[in-house]
Amino acid sequence: MNKYFLLIILIGFFGVQSKSQSLHKNNFFANLPIEADPKVVGKRVVERFMQTPHTFYGAVRPNQTPPIITYPDVCTWYGAFQFAKLTNDTGLSRRLIDKTALLLTTESNLVPQPNNVDDAVFGVLPLTAFLQTNDSAFYQLGIKSADAQFKTLSVAEYQKLPLQVRNWYKEGLSWHTRFWMDDMYMITSLQVQAFRATNKVEYINRAAREMVAYIDTLQNEDGLFYHAPDVPYYWGRGDGWLAAGMAELLQSLPETNLYRPKIMNGYLKMMAALLKNQSSSGMWRQLITDPEAWPETSGSAMFTFAFITGVKNGWLPASIYEPAAKKAWIALVGYLDENANLKEICEGTNKKNDHQYYLNRKRNKGDLHGQAPLLWCVDALIK
Repeated sequence: MNKYFLLIILIGFFGVQSKSQSLHKNNFFANLPIEADPKVVGKRVVERFMQTPHTFYGAVRPNQTPPIITYPDVCTWYGAFQFAKLTNDTGLSRRLIDKTALLLTTESNLVPQPNNVDDAVFGVLPLTAFLQTNDSAFYQLGIKSADAQFKTLSVAEYQKLPLQVRNWYKEGLSWHTRFWMDDMYMITSLQVQAFRATNKVEYINRAAREMVAYIDTLQNEDGLFYHAPDVPYYWGRGDGWLAAGMAELLQSLPETNLYRPKIMNGYLKMMAALLKNQSSSGMWRQLITDPEAWPETSGSAMFTFAFITGVKNGWLPASIYEPAAKKAWIALVGYLDENANLKEICEGTNKKNDHQYYLNRKRNKGDLHGQAPLLWCVDALIK
């Protein structure tokens, strides 16, 4: 009896040890420097956002109220909501909900119409508020944008579309489709958030089908994406929108979804290319493969978010990608000034078939194009 009793004890001991080792192995991104503590960084960046007036495409215009809420505000607002939830900061959650509720009343004139990808992504904001409050007014406002993005067009609306967009629309893609890299965060995040709010598979399928079309059209054999079919440049934040969009989508896309293998393959190819092109400082450049281009923070933050998310979900080998992500995160925090403004953020950028155009873009400080993905990194590290 004694030997059997001893055997049971040993099995139990090694079982506990094995479980402990497994938990230790999954304790990713531990032992960060104090200045890179995601909760501390996140609190600073969120409070900076809460003090910032509504911007116009990421930048504050002194003494001017923007005509609408633009997508950089939405993306930062989303990151702030996630941070409050993950840190159980009920006071911050209440402030964010109250801030969002103004868009139902005194600031309803700032709600954009969902007529293009940049304006429709606004729907992410009320859908996020709905998920935290169950308030039907938020739901109705958000789902309006998600449904409008894939609505059945009238004959008059259809005839107004450019010929190529008509063809894409007939193939089942959104009438917002234009095949710019940026779209694959704008369309994806909205439809994914609608899926999270409704659990209706049609929303996640819309996002996945659209993502597959963009992968087929824009991704190259080296794993990176062109800004557009007629603009063969690897612009940092442009590729960043795609990296973040794939990471966001894959977190909610069911394992059995028929589009998942294609999207996962595209994601893994891109992550390998980004790992190869990460600079020794941990950052990525304004033009990813150009060694003369300047280190740019918004794209770097988006890539870091995609790395962290991949490691934590087991899509990327932690032994390779965790050190790369940690190095990138610490480097990014080094670009924060004393007021929690991120520096070296590329200004808002349209596509242009001109190499020098990308290198000459203005470098902003505190622009929400960079503040937002920095918060996504915070959220991914805490999650």
